Amino acid sequence: MKQRLLFLGPPGAGKGTQAQQLAERHGLLHLSTGDLLRAEVAAGSELGKEAEAVMARGELVSDALVLAIVRSRLDGHSGGWLLDGFPRNVAQADALASLLADLGQSIELVVLMELDDAVLVQRLLSRGRADDNEAVIRHRLEVYRQQTEPLIAYYRERGLISSIEAAGTVEAIAERISALLG
Repeated sequence: MKQRLLFLGPPGAGKGTQAQQLAERHGLLHLSTGDLLRAEVAAGSELGKEAEAVMARGELVSDALVLAIVRSRLDGHSGGWLLDGFPRNVAQADALASLLADLGQSIELVVLMELDDAVLVQRLLSRGRADDNEAVIRHRLEVYRQQTEPLIAYYRERGLISSIEAAGTVEAIAERISALLG
């Protein structure tokens, strides 16, 4: 089974839910940059305050911060892992590739979760997070398209990407992902 995974897809596609369940089932280290950043916000740290202001505008936090979080979690970790929510652009993907090369690790599979915008907006609104209103959600989808979608080509060129339809029950989506892992 492939054990070093990256989940890509728009906000609301279910990356976090699927990543958490897959990590628990297979003993993988789950690195969700969104969760790590929200924890900083909840703690009220200076970093959290900065991240909160950026996220409230529907923008993305700095690459340096996210890379530092990822490096600290993977350094010395020899087991499998799953990245969820990072990288979000080609510059981050290059930086991540360099970091992973330094650590002697590499991505084995990129799972692209695809879903219609109307379903995404409804899912995100139903979560009830303070930073999820329709204007912010639509802005986040636009940011995703501009900055993150080029990653699809980046990872496709490297033969790493596999797509799944992210509609349906959590269980049905999980079965589609498991089928990709071998």
